[in-house]
Amino acid sequence: MMTRPLGKTGFSIAPLVFGGNVFGWTIDEKTSFALLDAFVDHGFDAIDTADVYSRWAEGNQGGESETIIGRWLQARPGMRDKVKIFTKVGSDLGLPGHKGLSKAWIQQAVDDSLRRLNTDYIDLYFSHWPDPQTPVAETLEAFHSLQQAGKIRAMGASNLDAMQLAGALEVARKGGLPAAGAAAGI
Repeated sequence: MMTRPLGKTGFSIAPLVFGGNVFGWTIDEKTSFALLDAFVDHGFDAIDTADVYSRWAEGNQGGESETIIGRWLQARPGMRDKVKIFTKVGSDLGLPGHKGLSKAWIQQAVDDSLRRLNTDYIDLYFSHWPDPQTPVAETLEAFHSLQQAGKIRAMGASNLDAMQLAGALEVARKGGLPAAGAAAGI
């Protein structure tokens, strides 16, 4: 399948991304595995999730989607090298301090996501929502430190309006920090 560069991330993907927000609430693990297998078998290679998926479902606490994807990767040796994994941080996980885009929370959240996803790196790590309580520079510095540590390959921004994205790009430029390589939900 033909791939296309994904923004300024430095990598290319097939033209369709699988949204994993259904894993762990509207479909079970067995069905999730079957869908992921079919997706990859048809030449696609990018899977999107978030740490909060699917906290809203009764009995769930968040992280269910990442956990299912991680189990799928573990059950299929070599699959991690064939797919790009996208996940997000910033949504309210229902515990004190477990939301937003502070450096401390991002550092904890990425480790939690890596554990659930059963991988040592995330291809594209998104800020899920704007966080008016945290300076943009702090968030960008946190993402940059994750890139330097090899925990993420690229950073992205989700659910920002055009002015918020422009502001974040300006903070990155002025601070000599890397900017989002991809944007979603704008």
